[in-house]
Amino acid sequence: MEDLSAKALQSDTNTYMLIREEVRKVVSKGKAAGVLRLVFHDAGTFEMDGNSGGMNGSIVYELERPENSGLKKSLKILDKAKGEVDAIQQVSWADMIAVAGAEAVSICGGPTIPVQLGRLDSLEPDAEGQLPQESLDAPGLKQSFERKGLSTQELVALSGAHTLGSKGFGSPFVFDNSYYKILLEKPWKSSGGMSSMVGLPSDHALVEDDECLRWIKKYADNQNMFFDDFKKAYIKLVNSGARWKSL
Repeated sequence: MEDLSAKALQSDTNTYMLIREEVRKVVSKGKAAGVLRLVFHDAGTFEMDGNSGGMNGSIVYELERPENSGLKKSLKILDKAKGEVDAIQQVSWADMIAVAGAEAVSICGGPTIPVQLGRLDSLEPDAEGQLPQESLDAPGLKQSFERKGLSTQELVALSGAHTLGSKGFGSPFVFDNSYYKILLEKPWKSSGGMSSMVGLPSDHALVEDDECLRWIKKYADNQNMFFDDFKKAYIKLVNSGARWKSL
């Protein structure tokens, strides 16, 4: 048995390195935000009550939903990499997306996040209406994340992913703690044109909540702490609701 599990472990390590290599061929800094969003939209359907949804690759059946608009492009980018990996070793969409999101963070200067392999893909879409809505206030966001087994601290840490992309938090191609620094400035409250476009209503809501504000200030002051907490929360997120293949 020990021999078998050692072989399985070596095989997983080789597959992991292969996925990372192929992902890095297709994911540039400009495409990183979309790839990271795929992770959140696949894993974010998890609900502890009934143990439904989660990181299961079901996003491939859910691309027509309005909340997933724009994700077809990101999936297509990964499809090419997945084809290369599958030619050597079959890999699930859930594993592919989980590793790709971690690589997207790393490519943009964020922390290196190790991702365990072995998730099984769902054969059908997850239930609708499970993703946290962008219009939620802080209590609503906290409740939504709580139902997914994620704390307020993890909500604030994962929201830092919005530093990537076109939401107006620092450079769209650099993963750092600009998100928190800019949240504290509240530029959307100023009357100057474009600054009102910074962030989503859910981002604005976080800084108005005392518990969230405590973490926002910590992460604005300490990028290493943010990186560390983001890494832990990301690993928890991509393991949420996953069904694992047995050795």
